[in-house]
Amino acid sequence: MNHRSAVAGLTLGLVLAAGTFNTSKAAEPTAEKADTVLRHVVLFQFKEEVTEAQVQEVVDAFAALEAKIDVILDLEHGTDVGVEGLSQGFTHGWVVTFADAKGRDVYLPHPAHKAFVAIAKPRIEKVLVFDYVTER
Repeated sequence: MNHRSAVAGLTLGLVLAAGTFNTSKAAEPTAEKADTVLRHVVLFQFKEEVTEAQVQEVVDAFAALEAKIDVILDLEHGTDVGVEGLSQGFTHGWVVTFADAKGRDVYLPHPAHKAFVAIAKPRIEKVLVFDYVTER
């Protein structure tokens, strides 16, 4: 095979491969489809004076929301085990999964969530909330 034939074959291969990609405009990052979910990430840094028992009350109250608010598809919790030293004082994290933004919008003003906030807020030094849409 000569150089010209190799280049032609490579070009044809690239053209054919390009045809297999979706060239339509990419969806906006907040666009939601049936095959996506909304993840609501919450990180807490507790005040120094908060006891371990008070932290556990917050953890338990957050975990209880899954049974109280039916739009929650999944709720998981963990404590920081990072080794990079980049947690900036955040020690506890949750990921709450909703079918879509409408679920989150039901969750936020829900009486059970408001009751949880009343327990947690006086014990929290800093909170970080980050929501994103991802594939199921």
